[in-house]
Amino acid sequence: MQAATSVRANAFPTLTQALLAVESVLLGGGQRTARRNAWTAVLEDRRRARDRVAAQHVLEAVATRSSWGT
Repeated sequence: MQAATSVRANAFPTLTQALLAVESVLLGGGQRTARRNAWTAVLEDRRRARDRVAAQHVLEAVATRSSWGT
């Protein structure tokens, strides 16, 4: 048996929706696309940095473990 889910009607836009509306008024389409592309690049750089740190930790752990075995 599924639990009943409530549906809330929200007359107020979310913060994201409000910011997107303001952005569409203030910026032209090309500027908006450029800003979104730049933000996407920032997020991708952050993800790659996290991956580099994780890989570094793995390599350090492997190096530490192998040095104990010698």
